[in-house]
Amino acid sequence: MNRKKIVAGNWKMNTNLNEAVDLINTLKTTTKQFSAIEKIVFPPFTFLKTVTDSLQNETSFFAGAQNCSEYVKGAYTGEVSAEMLSSVKCKFVLVGHSERRTYFKETDEQLVLKIQQAFKNNLQVIFCFGEVLEERKSEKHFDTVKKQLENVLKNFSEKDIDKIYLAYEPVWAIGTGETATPQQAQEMHAYVRKVIGEIFSNKAAENISILYGGSCNAQNAKELFACADVDGGLIGGASLKADDFCKIIASF
Repeated sequence: MNRKKIVAGNWKMNTNLNEAVDLINTLKTTTKQFSAIEKIVFPPFTFLKTVTDSLQNETSFFAGAQNCSEYVKGAYTGEVSAEMLSSVKCKFVLVGHSERRTYFKETDEQLVLKIQQAFKNNLQVIFCFGEVLEERKSEKHFDTVKKQLENVLKNFSEKDIDKIYLAYEPVWAIGTGETATPQQAQEMHAYVRKVIGEIFSNKAAENISILYGGSCNAQNAKELFACADVDGGLIGGASLKADDFCKIIASF
């Protein structure tokens, strides 16, 4: 089993340049002792080069982009291509985040194209998926997650899966103050691993890292990370506070 332990921080549309510089400098210092944990931050596009430059000498700390275009280049005002991200030494990109699916109506077909562009430009992908509250209440959450995984990942080979981390987002637990219980998180992560085994192989399922992305914070991280199939977290608001982010990393 080759699963990495990962804590990723999605800054979303937060921080100005000075705040981003202060945050990454503090994080580099406070998390240095946790060299066995892979740390990834996802700053806004405008600060991405500043952050990647700051992390260039780090061995287990990387920067990623919150999104990329499905297009190579061209007349797509406001879009950012995977090639652009690679050119500023970005290592990762988020694809399929619940906010992109919900607010910007991104489709499975678009997500496939985005991942293809990421791979062509040597970017690793954190692929996000998860159910909304109505689907959870109607007990359709397993079907929803399976469909999201199959619709996108079946377009890739088992070799490609080595370049993907998964992030389960119970959408009903993001920014709501609600959090899936450790039992609910473990149940879904184990199910996701089962689905990956069906799409690819048991080996692929055992090796892929699956992050929990539903309001993970300094208070609940230890209990969540203790679950057998939870390999880390995709952190939102808590990643904007260096002390909290460090505490989450220390929860392994």
